[in-house]
Amino acid sequence: MVKNALAAVPIRVLIVEDNRDICGNIASYLEKPYSENHNYVLDFAYDGASAMHLALSNTYDVIVLDLMLPRMDGLSFCHTLREEADLETPVLMLTARDTLDDKLKGFAAGADDYLVKPFALQELHVRLQALHKRSHKKTEKVLTVADLTLNKSTLQVQRAGQHIDLTPAGIRLLQRLMEEAPCVVARDELETLLWADERPDGDALRSHLYKLRQAIDRPFARPLIHTVHRIGYRIAEDAP
Repeated sequence: MVKNALAAVPIRVLIVEDNRDICGNIASYLEKPYSENHNYVLDFAYDGASAMHLALSNTYDVIVLDLMLPRMDGLSFCHTLREEADLETPVLMLTARDTLDDKLKGFAAGADDYLVKPFALQELHVRLQALHKRSHKKTEKVLTVADLTLNKSTLQVQRAGQHIDLTPAGIRLLQRLMEEAPCVVARDELETLLWADERPDGDALRSHLYKLRQAIDRPFARPLIHTVHRIGYRIAEDAP
C-alpha cells in the first residue's frame, strides 16, 4: 500500500550540469530501483541553451541548475524561465560560489533553493523531495503550518481556531511564506511580490513583517515567523 500519494508518482527532474562526472554520480544515486523515497525520472542537459529547449518542451517537477554553464549561464536561464517563459517550475541552483551576494543573485533570478558544491547526494535528494512537496502545496486550497491556516479562496486566516484579520499586503506575504514553508524566502523576493520594480524608500518590508508578526505570533505562545539574518524570512514550527 502506498503511504504517500506523491511518492507513488515519479518526480521528473531536469539536471542542467556541464560536468558529466557529476551527472553520472547524480544518476547513479537518484535512479535507484523503485522505492518510496527514490522514484525519479531524469533528463540531462549539458549547456543552458539545450536545457531551455527541454524546459519549454517538457513538464518537469524540479530543475537542478548549475550556475556556470556554456551557451547560457544559470542566472540567465533562470531569469528567462521566469520572466519570458513564465514557468514556475522549482529551480535548485548548484554552484561552487558560496558568498551571500551570489546566493541573493540566484534568488533574485528566480531560484527556489541553493546547494553549494561539493554536496552530499543525500542532501540533493532531500532538497528535491522538499521542492516537489512545496510545488504541490502551492495548488492546495488551504495552507497549513502548525496551528495556522490560510484559505486561499476566501483569504480567511486562523490560528488555533481564532480568526485573524490581515491587510492585503499581510495576506500576500503570509501566503508566500506558507507556500514555501519551511524554506527561507529572500527579502528581495518578498519586496518584488509587494512592489514589483517600484520599491519604496526605506525598509517598508520590515514594517509589513512587523505587523504580520503582531497578528500571527504575538497573541500566541510559540512564534512561527522567523528572520534569517541578511537573507530573508521563513515560517515554520522550529526556529532556524
